[in-house]
Amino acid sequence: MSAPPFDEANIGHHVGDVPAAVDENRRRLAARLGIDERGWAWLRQVHGTTVVDGEQAARAPEPVAADAAVTTRPGLPLVVQTADCAPLALANDDAVAVVHAGWPGLLNGIIPAAVERLRSAGRGPVRAALGPCVHPCCYEFGRADLDRIVAVLGDTVESCTSDGAPALDIPAAVRVSLERCGVDDLHDVDICTATSPDHFSYRRDGRTGRQALVAVLDE
Repeated sequence: MSAPPFDEANIGHHVGDVPAAVDENRRRLAARLGIDERGWAWLRQVHGTTVVDGEQAARAPEPVAADAAVTTRPGLPLVVQTADCAPLALANDDAVAVVHAGWPGLLNGIIPAAVERLRSAGRGPVRAALGPCVHPCCYEFGRADLDRIVAVLGDTVESCTSDGAPALDIPAAVRVSLERCGVDDLHDVDICTATSPDHFSYRRDGRTGRQALVAVLDE
């Protein structure tokens, strides 16, 4: 329902879109998934390392400041919003989690924090799914900050853009972070937001909408 530059199903209330259009997009998303639109766990993402309980987030009158949520309650939708950062879903036998992982979160450990919280909530091996995010071909990165991330996550997260400039490889950083937590079951959809006509990309467009990753534990 959104007009340019938020065309299609923008679900972000914080980007300057018309609130009624965002609400309708969210209603249509819920209907498409066959889930009641009420009681979703929406977050106010701040590029931090806070992981919250999904039920607490769903009950809050306003989105809570956090970059990951975990729940053991079947049927409760957990949501993260992205336009280039990594949207990650985690699951074990009894719980699910969602993670918003931009470069500050990757640097400071949002993924290990979420994996630890998931393991404390449920049993069994952790499985992960990485949604669309910006790829190194389109993600030129400042040398100083790139060196900081390489120092923490290793050389495999450094790459170059299609023009040969230094770049951060976010999918590689996600994979390294998971492997260090003992998680090697990762499904990557392998879509670059900046080159995909079907996804919002802040890196490509500047002012733009947000897409959602939604995770729900089966009833």
